[in-house]
Amino acid sequence: MDKPWLKSYAPGVSSSLQYEPITLSEVLARTSAKYPDKTALIFLDAKITYRQLNDMVNSFANALIDMGVKPGDKVAMLMPNMPQIVIASYGAWRAGAVVVMNNPLYTDTELEHQLSNSESTVLVTLDLLGPRMIALKPKTPVKKIVIAHIRDHLKFPKKQLLPIVAKDKHRDIPATPDVFEWMDVIKKYPATDPKISVDFESLASLQYTGGTTGVSKGVMLSHKNLSSNVQQISAWFPGFEEGEQIMLGVLPFFHSFGLTAVMNFTIWKAGTDVLIPRPEPKVILEAVHKHKVNFYPAVPTIYVGLLNHPDLAKYDISSIKGCFSGAAPLPVEVIKEFEAKTGSQICEGYGLSETSPVVTINPWGGKTKVGSIGLPIADTEIRIVDLEEGTKDMPQGQPGEVIIRGPQVTSGYYKMPEETAKTVKDGWLFTGDIGTMDEEGYFYIVDRKKDMIIAGGYNIYPRDIDEVLFEHPKILEACAIGVPDSYRGETVKAFVVLKPGETMTAEEVIEYCKEKLAKYKVPTMVEFIDSLPKSGVGKILRKELRAMELAKMKK
Repeated sequence: MDKPWLKSYAPGVSSSLQYEPITLSEVLARTSAKYPDKTALIFLDAKITYRQLNDMVNSFANALIDMGVKPGDKVAMLMPNMPQIVIASYGAWRAGAVVVMNNPLYTDTELEHQLSNSESTVLVTLDLLGPRMIALKPKTPVKKIVIAHIRDHLKFPKKQLLPIVAKDKHRDIPATPDVFEWMDVIKKYPATDPKISVDFESLASLQYTGGTTGVSKGVMLSHKNLSSNVQQISAWFPGFEEGEQIMLGVLPFFHSFGLTAVMNFTIWKAGTDVLIPRPEPKVILEAVHKHKVNFYPAVPTIYVGLLNHPDLAKYDISSIKGCFSGAAPLPVEVIKEFEAKTGSQICEGYGLSETSPVVTINPWGGKTKVGSIGLPIADTEIRIVDLEEGTKDMPQGQPGEVIIRGPQVTSGYYKMPEETAKTVKDGWLFTGDIGTMDEEGYFYIVDRKKDMIIAGGYNIYPRDIDEVLFEHPKILEACAIGVPDSYRGETVKAFVVLKPGETMTAEEVIEYCKEKLAKYKVPTMVEFIDSLPKSGVGKILRKELRAMELAKMKK
């Protein structure tokens, strides 16, 4: 097939790689042997070296084996970004187990489904969630629970540590059968490699999707998928030498973006990961300023939050060199302002849980195009096909469904053969995203097939409206949806979050849109809202707004 994107690659970036058949657990062992005293993790200013990290990974792997975990068994994680999620994930891989990531913000019903569907037998969770998970355990295959505390790896002087321990006291779990304390487990087992043989092609992770069809699906990612995607990302950013990277670890590791582009990528590059459990702008600013963060993967809401923080000028963020943005389009004004303040280059990208997740990135050190998701990374093929049958390639510039093939693409969904057959066909992943490609091979996501609004016979892509609203100086965030309309079939409603201290009327919003949009795209309804619903990674959840609106209309 024709690959016009290859001519747009940045200098020195190869279009095809010789992949090293190495699992991520083996990568950590190699990095720790080479850089034993280098800081691997920073958490609330506590530092963990690569030697310490690798030793604890070995201890946890031995603990899992003693708990009866065999190669191929599932070990579930339910934590924010803290050292334990890194140690437990790599420990599970070293024991030959499969890591099952779960969002700590999920309800018990959602977690029950994921733990049961995945057949997870061990769960590692935060103390705050411990009582709920102990109560939920009998409804799931989980046999053993390991409880982690924020304080576990903190080594402050006693005076500083006391307030943290005092706050944590109410989170101590009473002695319960088959429930273990994290530090007891780590201290009990030897820091020797259990030497479990792991097939590079075998299952490494179950990454649950957001459940857009009602039930979340477990995306099966192999060791080969995860390792290949890290190697693809590494090849895309050649300016970062081994050992030089100081990564902002704010993207949650339970999400595929954070898992690959932050947690695994940092260890591959022998970098330092500054862990941020909650994406609060002030905490991020302090971390960048204090630890001289130079690689900044984030989602648009994090960029927006940082730029709008009242104390931004008090912090030095000039250490940032590489920026990677995904999950949603980054407004033009945000890109310009952030790049001006840091002197960095923001490379917008695109990916899905089903692709480990990275598929495209604007070229680091090359030409970036605002609004584009960039170019397919090495060994990744993309086609834009017709929306009806998905068999015909669309002409250049014409919208169609984005389909993907590459070493990072999933083999399917766990225990869901029908869903797999609908999504993965002859090695091609059908994404459900509508996109276009320009003459230089840059791709653009127009919208989701399911999000498209059809009003009066016109196809309306709500992202077009979002972009216009984001540009208004009074508007912090916005999201457009389609709502039922007896005359047009659907009509456009905009949800708007204003910047602090600003006021605006619905009429002002509509008049502003009339100046920027075709008449049929202009919202007919506007609702001002304090905040928009977001996923764990900070992506605005359009489907939740639509569900809220439909529920209101039924009353």
